[in-house]
Amino acid sequence: MLLGARITNLWRLRRPLLGMSQTQRSWIKLHFSCLSEVKVSHSLDDECDDFLPWLQRKAGVEISSVLSIGKSAYGRTLFASDIIQAGDCILSVPYNVQLSPDYLHPDINTLLNSEISYVAKLAIVVLVEQRLGQDSDWAPYISCLPQLDEMHNTIFWSEDELEMIHQSSVYKETINQKSLIEKEFLAVRPAFERFPEVFERITYKDFMHAYALVSSRAWGSTKGESLIPFADFLNHDGTSEAVVMSDEDKQLSEVIADRDYSPGEQVLIRYGKFSNATLLLDFGFTLPDNIHDQVHIQLNIPHHDPLREMKLEVLQRHHRPIGKDIHGINSSVGSFTIKEVKSASGKGKGIPQSLRAFARVLCCTSSQELRDLAVEAEQTDGRLARRSLKNINREIEAHRFLISQISQLIEDYHTSIESLGPLSSPFVSGKLALRRKMALDLLNGELRVLRSSYAWLENYCATWTTTDYHQ
Repeated sequence: MLLGARITNLWRLRRPLLGMSQTQRSWIKLHFSCLSEVKVSHSLDDECDDFLPWLQRKAGVEISSVLSIGKSAYGRTLFASDIIQAGDCILSVPYNVQLSPDYLHPDINTLLNSEISYVAKLAIVVLVEQRLGQDSDWAPYISCLPQLDEMHNTIFWSEDELEMIHQSSVYKETINQKSLIEKEFLAVRPAFERFPEVFERITYKDFMHAYALVSSRAWGSTKGESLIPFADFLNHDGTSEAVVMSDEDKQLSEVIADRDYSPGEQVLIRYGKFSNATLLLDFGFTLPDNIHDQVHIQLNIPHHDPLREMKLEVLQRHHRPIGKDIHGINSSVGSFTIKEVKSASGKGKGIPQSLRAFARVLCCTSSQELRDLAVEAEQTDGRLARRSLKNINREIEAHRFLISQISQLIEDYHTSIESLGPLSSPFVSGKLALRRKMALDLLNGELRVLRSSYAWLENYCATWTTTDYHQ
């Protein structure tokens, strides 16, 4: 049994699949989901009355007897139609009714080079089925997929809307993702031109819509990416323990309930332990107070630093890979991800050792200091500056440098949040109001992470200062 994960875009690092046996699965800790406990007003989705019966006829087996399709403030979702207990299998979807790149017509597939991603190939499958309309064998499912104006992934935001999140790394990630999709579109367009009767008038916007449908709804397994009808109506809760699992022996995907549900409650699963940045970029929504929020920061070794080349060499030699710039030359930029620190007096969780090591190297003022750090690394496990510097003043200086960097980021985030104005504004409504709220969820979450890191660093420096004073 394998845990599936909602896929993220291919230019990002994909989460690995985790093996899980039937015995191991029975030991999963079952937790109540904080979002699932919220009562959500809903109604049955009349547009999908025939969907589940169609899917079960197509599969030849029962998919679920305890779930029904409904609508809520979160869009189309699944609700408990009967009592569900923790540990129950609430749905089971065979592989033969999952839409995958295997359904791509061979004549089209032969025109695609090996660099075309699975996401792009599956997007082409979706486009073909959309063009077939009611003649498609998948029409009941394709017709239930979100329309373009219902999607809020940041790739669909206007330039003005993207400016709301300019402070976050997701701004640049959105630009990168749009470039990737455009590149994929240009690569598959020759295939479209060879089959005008199928792909007539397919535009970049059409392809981007299909691509986003796949990247936000498909699940990864050992057979690649696939759209899992019915299962993909389940909405996300980052604290849920319920996930989509793939059983290669039984050739199916299933979901096991992680808690009890009463009839009428919305049933939620976890797509992955995703920050709001990932949720907004890949799925088009955010969560208030997302426990998985994180911030990407970059530090740079100034070009005027006389020890710059030596610092780069030391970092490179001791497990601190240096990236390449657009010219293929070693970059002096270090990129780090920080998470929320739960306690300012903790032992540094959320403050990466690699970030602190980079700061220590960056603040070195002599070649001897750099050689001492390198010797220390060689005498231990090879990693650089895992221990505090012997010179307390230099140790405090390195961490004060981090404080100054994070303090500036906090100020910048404050400015960005204030520029959006109050959450409730009579001058903002509709789609813009929704995306503005998402921007605030994103920025406030990342600001919370930065504040926690700032508090930890201040406490760290104060502890060293007190220790030095008493000595």
